[in-house]
Amino acid sequence: MRPNNKLSIISFVVLAFALTAAVAGAQDPLPSWNDTASKKAIITFVGDVSREGSPNYVTPAERIATFDNDGTLWAEQPMYFQLIFALDRVKALAPKHPEWKEKEPFASLLKGDMKGVLAGGEKSIAEIMMVTHAGMTTAEFEKIVQDWIATAKHPKTGRLYTEMVYRPMLELLAYLRANGFKTYIVSGGGVEFMRPWAEKVYGIPPEQVIGSSIKTKFDLRDDKPVLVRLPEINFVDDGPGKPVGIQMQIGRRPVAAFGNSDGDLQMLQWTTAGSGPRFGLLVHHTDAEREWAYDRRSPIGKLDKALNEAQVRGWTVVDVKKDWKTIFAFQK
Repeated sequence: MRPNNKLSIISFVVLAFALTAAVAGAQDPLPSWNDTASKKAIITFVGDVSREGSPNYVTPAERIATFDNDGTLWAEQPMYFQLIFALDRVKALAPKHPEWKEKEPFASLLKGDMKGVLAGGEKSIAEIMMVTHAGMTTAEFEKIVQDWIATAKHPKTGRLYTEMVYRPMLELLAYLRANGFKTYIVSGGGVEFMRPWAEKVYGIPPEQVIGSSIKTKFDLRDDKPVLVRLPEINFVDDGPGKPVGIQMQIGRRPVAAFGNSDGDLQMLQWTTAGSGPRFGLLVHHTDAEREWAYDRRSPIGKLDKALNEAQVRGWTVVDVKKDWKTIFAFQK
């Protein structure tokens, strides 16, 4: 055989392998997931409920999937990002409040003493949240959030908070929607904090974001109608509040729910207790090298009771270290 013919055959074989790999990659809906039991469970469930003729077929109207946000769709360490937003707001507002230099928890916060801030417990955190989240219109608050999320950076990675989203979960959201699912966020975080950026980051529109809220009232300012945010709790969408929030806003029980902590326990219980095919998944943070490892004793995103119940109820538990090939898009 002449050399140029050999070269042609070799080139053809190489091209064939490349095309095969490309096709395989294009067919993989979850390329950032390793081929483990977790990935297989997801693909099997989605195929079963979306394939017409399947005994487990679920109509598109009933294909509802709910996702926690903190620790499930984006990171939540070293503290919830919305709390970091609130702390930044206190610093920005401090020049207008000289009395804060002598008043806790603001005095400790302005000195950089987080232990002093947290010493006041939930009461101190609630006071900080109300001061920074109320007293303005909904439009004004939306602008404040948009400006912060566009520039604020994570203290450890130096990345924008919108870059701290989990790539495997973005793929999962897209995969579900490609198979007729409607995806919702159901988070303990503030609903008006998430709505300004959730669609751009997750592809989830504002009306499909469920979260905690403060009271809001209608008012006329300069003869223009506005909605004003009040310093009073309206609804806490965490723990047992999540199924309630789902019922109030969606009106259907989800067929799939995804979380990462005990705050998601009741949402997974409610979802998987329904009739027909159901799917529950917990993200277990086990990779201290590429992100953080935490579970039963963590003050942020504690995963204890839900982890125990997952074993009893057969929920899928994602081991981040083993199951995720890539965690953040910026990682090589």
